Amino acid sequence: MRGGWTAIRRALSLNYGQKVYLLATLPLVVAATAIAFLVANQSRALAEREIAVLENQLIAAKKEELRNYISIARTAFGVIYGNALPDDEAAKTEVAQILAAMLYGQDGYFFVYDYDGTNLVAPRQTWLINRNWAGLGDAEGKPVVDELIRIARQGGGYHDYVWPKPSTGEEAQMVSYVVGLQDWRWAIGTGVFLDDVLESVAAARAETEARISRTFGWIAAIALGAVLFVFASGTAITVRERRLADVKLKRLTQRIVDTQEEERGRVARELHDSISQLLVGVRYALELARRRLSLGDARAAESLSTGIEHLSGAIAEVRRISRDLRPGVLDDLGLGPALQVLMEEFGKRTGIATEFETVVFRNRLDQDAKIALYRIAQEALTNVEKHAGATKVKLVVRGHKRGAMMRIEDNGRGMASVREDEAGGLGLRNMAERMEQLDGTLRILSSRGGTVIEAQVPLSHMLPPAGQAAKRKDSA
Repeated sequence: MRGGWTAIRRALSLNYGQKVYLLATLPLVVAATAIAFLVANQSRALAEREIAVLENQLIAAKKEELRNYISIARTAFGVIYGNALPDDEAAKTEVAQILAAMLYGQDGYFFVYDYDGTNLVAPRQTWLINRNWAGLGDAEGKPVVDELIRIARQGGGYHDYVWPKPSTGEEAQMVSYVVGLQDWRWAIGTGVFLDDVLESVAAARAETEARISRTFGWIAAIALGAVLFVFASGTAITVRERRLADVKLKRLTQRIVDTQEEERGRVARELHDSISQLLVGVRYALELARRRLSLGDARAAESLSTGIEHLSGAIAEVRRISRDLRPGVLDDLGLGPALQVLMEEFGKRTGIATEFETVVFRNRLDQDAKIALYRIAQEALTNVEKHAGATKVKLVVRGHKRGAMMRIEDNGRGMASVREDEAGGLGLRNMAERMEQLDGTLRILSSRGGTVIEAQVPLSHMLPPAGQAAKRKDSA
């Protein structure tokens, strides 16, 4: 027996090398285990945050859907309600019938309560109709009808509660949007059940837990060196890629916001500087004409004529702004006539000499290519007007065997004398991105003697003509 224990102790005894190895690896094993638990906890926390964001987004989408439903309903009965008196029972009955007929989905309907709590419309839960439900609460004790009426009195809003589904009779979480018709003392609303949202969130949470469990198992099963290497490398790569993706996303978002704000600012400036001034002139002219008419002054007709001239100018400005935002000639006649009009108006506005040259395409440009080339021409002319100091601009557009080409050149001072932030601004980046979306190319050549911008559209965006009439209408 004693010899057996001695053999066991000898078998379990460690030599010097094994002890060193154990001392070297034991902390790593402990660290790997700690890292495994830490990764699991951090992943769970991150997943919970992402699930919360997902849930909020889904609920927000549901709420926006409810607002749209209410807008549709108000459009349906708006004329009746707007022309009715507070005690018009016939109008109330007609509106109630309209709402009762507006069913959607499996459980969707509109409900109506008067401010005393009596239900007037509930087409899928008719047992509610003509009964007073003031003080009604849900299974969790949350007030339902009183809260809906309170929200309606304040103008409108959302309320969530537990409510039986018409299709199954089972209670489920529901969110409703309610508005008030103050003249009739009605609370009109509709709601959607959130069981699909809750199921999506639960599925995401279950998938997260399963993924975390699998990750933890693999970390525990793999050898220490491989675990440390893979974990460290994967973490480093993930963090780096996430940061790069975040940076790119932030830049893209900022560029979109900048582009929107720039366009809004331009339209606002044009409205203020042109339309607003012209309309003020119209108002003063009409007021002067009114005073002169009241005094019997023969110059009233002159004031009216002045007001008409100013109003005609305002109409022309509105048409110009509308044409800049979306030129009708681009859709009606094609790219060539649209660019010709753009060049003519540019020359009239700036005094810069313009030259336009085009060759009728044998094939038609598709809509995306026409819009992209037109916007690139707009951006280029804007840059010429603001920065180039040019006296002449030439625009050439034609089709060829490989697709279509547009070339814009000026005799200005070039981009070398433009500040770096202006030369690399949103305009040039927008041009390049439009061509990238078409799988085309954009070349920019600039020197002290001028700038050349050349856009090439591939043959894939050239469509064969459907007939002679279609060719005349859609060719560039």
